[in-house]
Amino acid sequence: MSNIVAVVGRPNVGKSTFFNRLIKRREAIVDAVSGVTRDRHYGKTDWNGKEFSLIDTGGYVVGSDDVFEAEIDKQVELAIEEADAIIFMVDVESGVTGMDEDVAQLLRKVKKPVFLVVNKVDNNKRLEDAVEFYSLGLGEYFAIASINGSGTGDLLDAVVEALPEKEEVEEDELPRFAVVGRPNAGKSSFINALIGEERYIVTDIAGTTRDSIDTKYNRFGFEFNLVDTAGIRRKSKVKEDLEFYSVMRSVRAIEHCDVCLVVLDATRGFDGQVQNIFWLAERNRKGIVILVNKWDLVEKNTKTAKEFEQHIRKEIAPFTDVPIVFISVLNKQRIFKAIETAVEVYKNRTKRIKTSVLNEALLPIIEHQPPPAYKGKFVKIKYIMQLPTPQPQFAFFCNLPQYVKDPYRRFLENKLREQFDFNGVPVSVYMRKK
Repeated sequence: MSNIVAVVGRPNVGKSTFFNRLIKRREAIVDAVSGVTRDRHYGKTDWNGKEFSLIDTGGYVVGSDDVFEAEIDKQVELAIEEADAIIFMVDVESGVTGMDEDVAQLLRKVKKPVFLVVNKVDNNKRLEDAVEFYSLGLGEYFAIASINGSGTGDLLDAVVEALPEKEEVEEDELPRFAVVGRPNAGKSSFINALIGEERYIVTDIAGTTRDSIDTKYNRFGFEFNLVDTAGIRRKSKVKEDLEFYSVMRSVRAIEHCDVCLVVLDATRGFDGQVQNIFWLAERNRKGIVILVNKWDLVEKNTKTAKEFEQHIRKEIAPFTDVPIVFISVLNKQRIFKAIETAVEVYKNRTKRIKTSVLNEALLPIIEHQPPPAYKGKFVKIKYIMQLPTPQPQFAFFCNLPQYVKDPYRRFLENKLREQFDFNGVPVSVYMRKK
């Protein structure tokens, strides 16, 4: 289970540059996934072999400076509660500001590792200027320049050194379904509707992650753990509608599940916050089912559901092969259909396809529509196999892998989806040298 490190600080101190630097370094290696990369404020990175999730809080606040002051305090409080370590970033150009002092005051009481990072230190004069940050009362600081990466190595050494060792929890082998979404979309009610009526539960286990509740559930001859992010202890200080809050919450649940049931409120639509959670699940390569709740409250004509669905698919392109189920928890409409669909998606995610079957199905299609020639060179794909990973990943062996571009990879992914049902599951396509 990975640790969470939050990057906090006022606007324009360079949090995002620092964040992107860490994530890109790793993404270049790991995440060569076809399709669009979205606005990222969350990512995984590793240093000295220790993996952790990084959250850039700055990306979650929009608005004027005065709005910001109130929000930033909430964010820092939340980061203090949720993260395992905190990087507090300040800017040597502007020196110590009132807002920095406010944040420092919150952080001085914290029992968790806090790293004061002075950014934009790219010459000796600035190194001398950085001394004034001792006045924040957080002890030693790290001087870095996130634009060119100087000083980040020492900082990361210290961060991974301080991260708590996560004890490996005995995981039972049951599939885990996480119910995620923004506050008030009906996550708790959905779970209560499943559980309240039907006493199919085997046990309630207080969550293996320190704050979500797992419920063992048995239905359709299928046993699984239901992970409820809604039941996570309510925060007294944090306002419910803070976007960062639901994302922070979802991070842990999503990282440790097999299938995400993304619940959204039909009256609010598939808004930015739900999209953030959707892309979070997609980036973690989890199975996904979208549940449109409160469908009973929407004014309908014959086309409503179809139009609503088309709108969602447009927003989630190019990964559109995702089941969308319209439910009403209140009226108990289609809630079991939702679980049945999640079970299907789980089966798709764990599906193994024999190499001989793969090649028989796809090689004729590829021969009929080979990759476009590039610089006069022809790419020949000879052989395909599924990689032994928890989610579907396929290697296509060919003579010139570097010449196969994204559109053709997407074509291959679509053909895989047509031939073998991968509904609800992100599929990765890799080109390898024969």
